[in-house]
Order: sequence, then structure tokens, then C-alpha cells
Amino acid sequence: MRRSIDLDPGLPLLPALLREEEQFLFRRVADQQRTVLCVGEQEVLPGPPCDLHGPVNDWCTLSIDYEWLLPDGSEAPHNDGAPCVRWTRPRWVVDRHPDRAVLHVHPDSGVDPADLAHRLVTGIHDPGERLETDWKLTTDKATYLANVELLLRHVQRGDIYEVNYCTERTALWPQLEPYVAFLRLLQRSGAPFAAFHRLGDRFVLSASPERFLAFDGPRVVGEPMKGTRPRSPDPDTDDRLRQELMSDAKERSENIMALDVMRHDLSRIADRASVVVNELCAVRTYPRVHQLVSTVSARMAPGVTVEQVVRAAFPMASMTGAPKERAMELIAGVEGAPRGAFSGTLGFFAPDGTADLNVVIRALVFDRRTGVVSLRTGSALTALCDPAAEWEECQVKARSVIDALAHA
Repeated sequence: MRRSIDLDPGLPLLPALLREEEQFLFRRVADQQRTVLCVGEQEVLPGPPCDLHGPVNDWCTLSIDYEWLLPDGSEAPHNDGAPCVRWTRPRWVVDRHPDRAVLHVHPDSGVDPADLAHRLVTGIHDPGERLETDWKLTTDKATYLANVELLLRHVQRGDIYEVNYCTERTALWPQLEPYVAFLRLLQRSGAPFAAFHRLGDRFVLSASPERFLAFDGPRVVGEPMKGTRPRSPDPDTDDRLRQELMSDAKERSENIMALDVMRHDLSRIADRASVVVNELCAVRTYPRVHQLVSTVSARMAPGVTVEQVVRAAFPMASMTGAPKERAMELIAGVEGAPRGAFSGTLGFFAPDGTADLNVVIRALVFDRRTGVVSLRTGSALTALCDPAAEWEECQVKARSVIDALAHA
């Protein structure tokens, strides 16, 4: 049983003591006005801490790299020397809502809750300096367009209907301060499902606008997101862009294809006749982009575990394509390098039956040992797409992260 004490909900989102921690996960869940900070690894688990077919009975975190499940459904245990999937039991957790915040400390952690609460009041400070570096595209425009042409031939033959093709930027940025960079992303992007994950020298900073799965008892919700427009400072232009996204046949087609794949995935673990589309092609507006999002929910069938739900739906349809397995094979062929944390998920499970897993996009992946930082962006390709416009969409998504970093 964890020891719990109430905290001031106005505490800083990123306390300064995180600089001393080798492992932690911060997650924002904006539609619940909630943030969760899970710190340390009291225990690395083989799966979620629950009784057989029962609810999760303690706090745990989950991180999954894109390569966890191969197209044939088998597991890839490691990616570049690191495990592809990690369930952990944190030493302590801060669960914060607008009117309350609670510190939960594992009884065997050796942490004194009162002392820890006293140390949580000091936050990480953003000095306001510009965060800029020289980015290099690993795939130039000509190569990108050639790969798009190849993928579209598979669409025309009927091998696939949709595929998410991503490109990468890298930079040598040893002086990057990941804590300040993430604060900047939070403030400038307004990302509803943002995540900051540290595992030793690897940092993932995700200004994610997309939810993968959310749980509330036996109810599970997925929110596939496809379709993007940039924001404009001019209100009339901004409204036009929003309306354009809402009515664009190509964008709606992409979104519905991803929705159909997730509906199929959830039907494999759902109680009979419980899969419901709650929202179809809704526009959600964030500080830098408009996004097209659909929502599907289901009730888990008796005897199904949360791990089985995650396995059934991963990797998420919005980052693969349709059919998912063939799209993944083609992605591996054209991208040429593992995605790693990008297109994976970061999230938490709480003992009250709630959980939230995001989609790791709009993300910096930083290796402190080498000083290399990676930024991947992508878009969905269908028979209706314009390859040049898809290239521009990738640039818009990358600029939303790069510009947020540069401006305090």
C-alpha cells in the first residue's frame, strides 16, 4: 500500500529534483485537466501489475518503441540494445488535477513523503534563451518524392489503401538542455498528450496532440488522428484553414481509414456489439495546427487484460496504414532505419482503473552520450494525395516543434 499525502496543486510541472533522477515519465492528459509524474523504477515488471484478468492494482508506466511488434505479430525484444517495451512500477507518483494533487510513495522506496513534498516546490527555470541548432534532413525532397511514387504504386495495385511515411531530421546538439526544451514545448504547443521520458541518457520530449488509448475501468477509447492544417495569425484565414480541413475529402478519407483499422483492432478484444464511433472527423485546434480526430470506444470483453488491448491495437493505425501489416512492411523498406521511440507510446496506468497512452509524435529523441537529437515527421499517403503537398505537411509539423523551441 502506497503512502499518500496531499500537495499544493500549484506546484511546478517539472520540479528541479528531476535533474537527479535517471528514470521518470511526465504525462499531460489535457481533456482531464490532469498531469501525472512517475519517478524512478522501484521495479521493472514483466507486464502490468494486476491480478489475472483484473484491474491494475498499482501505479505503473509503459513505454513502447514502434518496433515492438513485427508485421507477423511476433515481438522484437530489443531495438538498438534497449528493450522495446518496458512496464515499470515507479518509486513515487504525483497525480495532479486542477483542485488537488496527491503524492503516492511506494512503501519500499526509502523515500520520506514529507521531505519529498518539501523538495517538490522548486521548479526548473527557463532562462528564455533561443534554442536553435542546424538540422540536417536524412531524406532530401527528391528521394522523398521517389519513395512516395513507389508507395503509391502499391496503393494503385491495391496492396494497401493508406501508408504513413516518415522522414527524419538530426542535429549534433550536445548542449541541448532537455528539461528547458520540454518546458518550452509545453508552453508553446499546448500539446494535450505531451510526454517527457528519461531513461538514463535517452530523453524523449513529445509535444503530442494524439491519444493512442485511454482506459476507464473496462472502457477503452482510441482517438486516431489524421489530417493537418497550419494555424494562421489572421482570424479569417485561420477559420478558412479550419473549414478547409473539415471538408477536405482526402483528409477525411485518411482519417476514416485509420479509424476503421482501430475499430477492427478493438473489436478483437471487445465485448460483443460494444465498439462505437463516438466522434467522426472532428477538428481540434491547437496553438500551431488544426487536426482532424475521430473517437472510437469499446468495452473490454470478460477475461481480457489491458496488456492484450495494447497488443491488439499496437502500432497505432494512424502511424502505420491499412492494411496495417503490409503497410508496416513497406514502411520498413523505404524509411531504412528503425523509428524507435517515435510512433511508439508513453503512458501510465493508475490503481483507480484509469490510464492514458499517447502517440509519440512531434518529438525530440535526444541521446546525451552522443549529443545527437532526432526529429521525425510524417504524413499519410492515399490515392488522393498530392506528393508535393505531403512533403510540405511534413515540413509544417517539423517547424511546429522547431519554432516552439526557438521562442521563449
